Amino acid sequence: MIPEELLESHNALRKKYVKGDIIFREGDLPSQYFQIILGEVKMCNFNDDGREFTQGFFHPKQSFGEPPLFLNRVYPANAIAVSDCELFVLSKPLFLDLIQKNTSVSLSIIENLAQRLHYKSVMAAEISSQEPEHRLLKLIDYSIKFFKTEKETQGYRIDLTRQQMADLTGLRVETVIRAIKALEKKSEIKIINRKVYR
Repeated sequence: MIPEELLESHNALRKKYVKGDIIFREGDLPSQYFQIILGEVKMCNFNDDGREFTQGFFHPKQSFGEPPLFLNRVYPANAIAVSDCELFVLSKPLFLDLIQKNTSVSLSIIENLAQRLHYKSVMAAEISSQEPEHRLLKLIDYSIKFFKTEKETQGYRIDLTRQQMADLTGLRVETVIRAIKALEKKSEIKIINRKVYR
C-alpha cells in the first residue's frame, strides 16, 4: 500500500498489538490511518445475540478502516488483532497531508477501496442466494484476485482457515468442511496437507 519509507518520513508510529486486542471499536470516531507491518487483523460486527459477522481479514502491507476516516463518520465495525501484530499508525492530519502530496498513493488508495467495494457487492449477492459450494468458490476465486496470489506447482494456495471461510460467507464451519470435500470430489479444488488449492 503506502511505502514504509513514506510513512516513516511523515512520522507514522509503529505500534504493537497482541492477539485479541481491539484496535478500534464500532462507533468510535476515526482519527488515524492503520497499515499492517506484521500479523493479521479482522474487521467484524456482533449482533444482539453475540454472533460475529466478519467483514474482512487484512494482512501485511494492507490498510483498513479508511472509509470512515475520509467521511468523518464512526467506524461501522470493530478491528481486532487475529494474531500478534505490528502496525503503522498515522494521525489523520498527517495522513491527509501525505496523500495530498503524493498522487500515486492517492490512486493506490482509491483502487484499494474500489476493490473492497466490488468484493462486498459480489459477496453480498452470493451470500443472499447461492448454495454453500458456489459461495466458497466465489470467495476462493475472489481472494486469488484480491490478494494477487502467486500460482504454485499445485495451484493457487488459499490462506484462509475453514473458520475464516465460514465467517466470510455466512456459513457454519461444518457446512464449509462438507462443501470443501464436495468441491474436492468434483475436482474444483485440491486439498494438500490440509491446505486448499484452486
